[in-house]
Amino acid sequence: MALPDFKKLEQDKTAVPQWAKFLKDGEFISYSNTYKSKIYFDLFDRYIYPCQQTGDIRYYVYDPIKHGADPEKKYPVLMWLHGASNSLMEEGCIMCCGAEQYASPKYQQAMGGAYLIVPLANEQRLEDGTIIGAWAKEHSAPIKAIYDKVCEEHRENIGKKFVMGASSGGYFTWQLLEDYCGYFDGAIPISSGYIPADDALDMISESGTHLIIAHGKHDEMALFDKCVAPRINKLTSMKNSICFFPEWVYNGDGGISSVFYGLEMGQHCMINWIQHDLMFDNGTPADERLPDGITGWIKQISTK
Repeated sequence: MALPDFKKLEQDKTAVPQWAKFLKDGEFISYSNTYKSKIYFDLFDRYIYPCQQTGDIRYYVYDPIKHGADPEKKYPVLMWLHGASNSLMEEGCIMCCGAEQYASPKYQQAMGGAYLIVPLANEQRLEDGTIIGAWAKEHSAPIKAIYDKVCEEHRENIGKKFVMGASSGGYFTWQLLEDYCGYFDGAIPISSGYIPADDALDMISESGTHLIIAHGKHDEMALFDKCVAPRINKLTSMKNSICFFPEWVYNGDGGISSVFYGLEMGQHCMINWIQHDLMFDNGTPADERLPDGITGWIKQISTK
């Protein structure tokens, strides 16, 4: 898979996406998030998990108690899985995978506190731009082991368990739900080009795991009509599930998101909207079923 080198390229904020021809009067293109990024990296601690099968795995952890949360309470654990090539950004992956804003005082307060785990795949970029080493089945056991390790180290304070990721991380979210059915209390697969077979979806549905399945209808990379539409009846019938399939992926300012680094991916990068808590700047939720955003959904499940 050849993807842009985000460390070397600048975003083109003048690009006019192909999907712009579908915009209606009053709709506009937005090229930037309205939240501040790269300001919470130092709240995460870096670790290495030895693994012969995949190579040692780097991972970051946000510990709410270390940052002032009540040490007598229990907190949900959120694992955020990055998309293809994002691990090459090292700590910048904390932002790209969606985790950074959830370490902010605002989001921590909204959730009632939460542990955050950000594992990094051992990706490499070949000379032709192809990315190898992205999330695959072989990562399933060691990533689950990292999750278990963090939970064991903080066992007196561990509450409900969540996993979420976008693009390649969306695929891997589904993979973990298949391999460890019933382990997670909540999950958010986002912009995934992969959806499990019907029998696996049945098991996940019966497991009690709460889901937000998120995918934009104008996704440029994981095409909605190819990846989601053929399975939409099955997905919408799953228990404890919210299917969030918006016509457009927005930024907080109400503009339709464009992200152009040599190719357009604004509608694929729904993770930016997730990091905005699926809320607009004026306080309007992206979906009436999520009136308090992702943070409110996490808190609701965590207090059941």
